[in-house]
Amino acid sequence: MNTLAPRAHDHVITAARAFLGERITLNDAIRQQHSRGEDTTPPTMPDAVVFAETTEEVSRLLALCHQHGVPVTPFGAGTSLEGHVNPVRGGISLDLSRMNAIEEVNAADMDCLIGPGVTRQQLNEYLRDQGLFFPVDPGSHCTIGGMCATRASGTNAVRYGTIRENVLGLEVVLADGRVVQTGGRTRKAANGYDLTRLFIGSEGTLGVITRIRLRLHGIPEATSAAVCQFPDLASAVNTVIATMQLGVPVARIELLDEVQMAACIAYSKLEGLAPVPTLFLEFHGTEAGVAEQAESVEALATDHGGSGFAWARDAEARNKLWKARHDAYWAGIAWRPGKRGITTDVCVPISRLAEALLGAKADIEASGFEAPIVGHVGDGNFHTIILVEEGNAEEMERAWALDRQIVRRALALGGTCSGEHGVGLGKREFLREEHGEAALSVMRALKASMDPKGILNPGKMFLDTNT
Repeated sequence: MNTLAPRAHDHVITAARAFLGERITLNDAIRQQHSRGEDTTPPTMPDAVVFAETTEEVSRLLALCHQHGVPVTPFGAGTSLEGHVNPVRGGISLDLSRMNAIEEVNAADMDCLIGPGVTRQQLNEYLRDQGLFFPVDPGSHCTIGGMCATRASGTNAVRYGTIRENVLGLEVVLADGRVVQTGGRTRKAANGYDLTRLFIGSEGTLGVITRIRLRLHGIPEATSAAVCQFPDLASAVNTVIATMQLGVPVARIELLDEVQMAACIAYSKLEGLAPVPTLFLEFHGTEAGVAEQAESVEALATDHGGSGFAWARDAEARNKLWKARHDAYWAGIAWRPGKRGITTDVCVPISRLAEALLGAKADIEASGFEAPIVGHVGDGNFHTIILVEEGNAEEMERAWALDRQIVRRALALGGTCSGEHGVGLGKREFLREEHGEAALSVMRALKASMDPKGILNPGKMFLDTNT
């Protein structure tokens, strides 16, 4: 039997049981599951976990928590890499994964309405027979609500954009329980503030997303994927830059350095590939268009020393290739058993990609760490997975110092501290450097206006604040 000391949390838990029943739980194992994501931040236990199933339940719960000043931390699939889901001040972990209904699909208008617990995989399986798909592909088995909250991106962003460009509207429950609708089904509108974009990337600090209207895309007539390997990292990076500057409309262009390739070859059983810097590419369009795009990139790669273009035209071969890419994080972790990964997530203008990426590689080599590099390099975004011994304080401190070094170089090159993982706990210290104090004060004012009691995902975004 789990018990808590009498306090405001107990009043909320007792009152919430009236409409949630057993879907509000104090079970230790479930609370532990909701104490952290996939990152290295220390876990923090919530006082209770709520499994919401309707917008009305979320609204009633937030009204209660607002009244009693109890923190609420939204939770989707728990795949966060920046500590977003850690309930650092206790309170309620609000699990939205059961709100996973696909409520409508409008094939003629290419949009749909879904719950926040729907995953990309679930949605695309549902859409397959209608000739439509949802392209935003972060690689992990995350919920689309979580993708909206963290402004997710992924392998297809270079052609189809990030989650920001693919959300038409939202239903959001505010801190005091009010429900607001943002956006709509039209492709453009010119009235009022753009509240949809305000909530995209707000990481659950301004409201809880309970419905999402998405833009969909037609499944392309032809799809082809390829792998090309390079003698060194600079050659691969320069191929990417040349491809983007030439305007070749690639759907995906992913880079893996030699360390990441070695890990992926071992983990995903990739045959016929060497542990050298490698580009994974995919082309969408008509049969003629795909062939033309592929020929253009193959010529550019050859000019930069690339070789061994290996084609994966059938669906099975393509799926194996992209599953290996999506499993890159797990491959990196498995490469050195007993280690955990601190992930960097910088993004720079494409013209500065070589400086940022090769500079990061030099930093890694000087640090003595093993840190595979992988990136959605078509839009200037790349990650390093700094492999550390969890619990080794000295090693963790050095790893975070390396992370700061990589981030600050990206900022100096006109980039950002996070291209897609968000701020959470891990990137808070960089917000002032990137945006300036004036912009940060506006963000704080928005937070104070919309969540005056600071109950929504407190401790995130801002370092020196009580909210």
